[in-house]
Amino acid sequence: MTDERIMVVEDEKIVALDIRDSLESFGYNVPCMASTGKDAVEMAKIHNPDLILMDIVLKGDMDGIEAAGIIHDDSDIPVIYLTAYSDEKTIARAKLTSPFGHILKPFETRELRTNIEIALYKRELEKEKVQDNQNWINSLMSNIGDAIISTDAQGRVEFVNPLAQALTGYKQEEALGKPIEEIFRVICEENGKKAPDPTRKVMNEGAFYGLQDKTVLVSRENIRTPIDVIGSPIRNSHNEITGTIIVFYDITDRKNVEKSFLNYSFNYNDNQAVNH
Repeated sequence: MTDERIMVVEDEKIVALDIRDSLESFGYNVPCMASTGKDAVEMAKIHNPDLILMDIVLKGDMDGIEAAGIIHDDSDIPVIYLTAYSDEKTIARAKLTSPFGHILKPFETRELRTNIEIALYKRELEKEKVQDNQNWINSLMSNIGDAIISTDAQGRVEFVNPLAQALTGYKQEEALGKPIEEIFRVICEENGKKAPDPTRKVMNEGAFYGLQDKTVLVSRENIRTPIDVIGSPIRNSHNEITGTIIVFYDITDRKNVEKSFLNYSFNYNDNQAVNH
């Protein structure tokens, strides 16, 4: 028995059972089967399989392509379509969900097994590539000279570099999974009111957004630090926004220089007025 878990989505019970028997004979585990698109979405959340065999035409309001699209957005579980339909419109819709394979019915068990093994292998390669990239990105962000916090699309913290940990007062293990507003608390310097959330602006507008000069970070210990902030979107290969990166830095020294300059100018002008 292998560790791979494959979910079958097929509304013809006899066909579904036949596919399940074939998968089990290959050594795969079949944790669940679904007969509608709605059930497929729910079961994918519960069982989180390694692969889904999805019939395109299903009974009910949601077909297999729509179900696969929702699953792809929620958890990115790879899908192989099983269908008797190969018209261009159906294929074009199916491609939008980034499937790992497309098998036309009727099919041989050997063809099914080959497609499954290729899909699972591709998935492992993608995981390794993503992990390598993530390790490189984390290393880069850990050593960069600015404070950095990254979030997912829901604004939950995914990464906090050492400088951001120092300024916010939260260690990474404490911050992970929390809404960013709990970690990154910013107020307006002039009135002390809560400053606009840069992550929301970035997610809503899909563009860079900055809070400069008049923003104060309030740390866990209630230490107040004047900062400049820049937020930018994180996009996937489909140009969809999957999160945000917030870069901020302490501008205390700059503020002190500005204050000293203003005091000097004020005193100089006063002296000039007295002398005249």
